[in-house]
Amino acid sequence: MATSARLQVISLYRMMLTEGKKFPSYNYRTYALRRVRDGFRANGKIEDPQTVERLMVEGRQTLAMMQRQTAIGKMYGSQKTVVE
Repeated sequence: MATSARLQVISLYRMMLTEGKKFPSYNYRTYALRRVRDGFRANGKIEDPQTVERLMVEGRQTLAMMQRQTAIGKMYGSQKTVVE
């Protein structure tokens, strides 16, 4: 994988983790963080540039979805759980 593509992947990973930490609900937050980490670990060995680009597009779409869901979650507050 080229250096610039690698940096883009790392940047997307960090943005997704940061956005995942913003979920107001504990359950959604832990689920989102687990899915992001597992997804990047599962696809960490992929070298094909076309596959990497396709996964980057999917990742950007997922990031946009996470941002929307975080905004909606903050609009409609929920009760804190015992874990929080």
